[in-house]
Amino acid sequence: MALKNTQYDEIMREYYRKQTEDRHEQEERIRRATEALPELAAIDHEIASLSVSSARKALEGDETALSHLREDIKALSEKKTELLTSHGYPADYLEMHYHCPDCQDTGYIGQEKCHCFRQAVIDLLYTQSNIRDILEEENFDHFSFRYYSDTSVSPTTGLSSLVTMKKLVAESMDFIRNFDTDFQNFFFYGDTGVGKTFLSHCIARELLKTAHSVIYFSAFELFDLLGRTTFQRGETEEEMKNMHAYIFDCDLLIIDDLGTELTNSFISTQLFLCINERLARRKSTIISTNLGLNVFRDTYSERVFSRITSSYKMRKFFGDDIRILKKLKNPGSLS
Repeated sequence: MALKNTQYDEIMREYYRKQTEDRHEQEERIRRATEALPELAAIDHEIASLSVSSARKALEGDETALSHLREDIKALSEKKTELLTSHGYPADYLEMHYHCPDCQDTGYIGQEKCHCFRQAVIDLLYTQSNIRDILEEENFDHFSFRYYSDTSVSPTTGLSSLVTMKKLVAESMDFIRNFDTDFQNFFFYGDTGVGKTFLSHCIARELLKTAHSVIYFSAFELFDLLGRTTFQRGETEEEMKNMHAYIFDCDLLIIDDLGTELTNSFISTQLFLCINERLARRKSTIISTNLGLNVFRDTYSERVFSRITSSYKMRKFFGDDIRILKKLKNPGSLS
């Protein structure tokens, strides 16, 4: 993926900021622990003295000096850990804590860009950072079942909207938990305001927290981008191609409100291409729509519908419009 120098520099500056933050936080933890447990400083002093002594012995020809030093340091390190845990501190309290343990906040694992670097590129190219503010509110911590009825029952399944939603949340949790080992896709459909977008946001936030790359698009935004990628020429052409590639290759793609865009044969073709390409790469996708299944099939073609029904878990949402319920309970707000 080609980035402009200014874009690359912007991403790397953020990594340098994180590294500085990591060091400062570690220094502060060491200071607090040493103040509370002076024995820690004594152990560190003993390790330093042993290191100097062993270096001198090695220079004098003692071939066992370094192996003995390693054994002594290991024993003293275990002593520090025991001291910490016996006083209620985590075993790794004095170690460096990274935002991304895989690359240790460098952006690279060896010569390869880390998955967190890929997400940083996505945030930059797709201006996805705006979704992060939404995810601070729309997540499992703020999820509530109180808007789902235990008396409104689906004639198809015989389950109430409350039971249905509890099953959907449990299935979403399994999807997140097994994301790296069990390839799955979801197609959420149902009336407006019954929780499809909210649940998608919940899933997105959990996967972002575990350093997976996630791209969220409304259907209009996605097809507008794909159209510009296909037809635009000039100095932004390379950037458009980069965006196109990330749509196919991110860990999770969320296409929200499918059916609200102006649909034509180009849109149908692009949707099939996107679905097919991501299936081939075994990259998960969540699609949500307010359209009924028959309308969806007629809108996007039998070919698209068949691909989705054969490769996605089809999950119907139903119930009252939650936004209206919130408005009724909290006049003056439409949260």
